[in-house]
Amino acid sequence: MEKLDLNVINEKIKTLDGWKVTDEKWLIKKYRFRSYLDGISFVNKVADLSEQENHHPFISIDYVVITIKLSSWRANGITALDLKLIEEYDKLYRLKNSSV
Repeated sequence: MEKLDLNVINEKIKTLDGWKVTDEKWLIKKYRFRSYLDGISFVNKVADLSEQENHHPFISIDYVVITIKLSSWRANGITALDLKLIEEYDKLYRLKNSSV
């Protein structure tokens, strides 16, 4: 995968809620949950999806706040796969919150 232009990335994340670009190579978002176990359940779903794609984010668990940080090491930045995955993570979050 090839590293995307920062303008392309910024245009895409404008359509998504809460995602930020840092250091011109990381996508970061914080998700808030009603309970610790809801957050853990979300992390497990993110892990399953990431394993299927063989592309793994940094995940930080702070009680009911889960932070996801994603980039592509080989491209030294953000790729189309990163943008695809953050959309999928958001879908998982919406599903998790609609079922609670």
